[in-house]
Amino acid sequence: MPTIIGTGITLLVLLGVISLAIRSMIKDKKSGKTLSCGGDCRRCKGCH
Repeated sequence: MPTIIGTGITLLVLLGVISLAIRSMIKDKKSGKTLSCGGDCRRCKGCH
């Protein structure tokens, strides 16, 4: 029984971290940032 509780807690923490990462990616995309170069054309090496 204790292993099931530990596995459940680990799964909940992992799901929380994944959901925060996805939320951050969505927020960045809505604000105009991209995953490839961030929209900074001075530093961009031809990504768009």
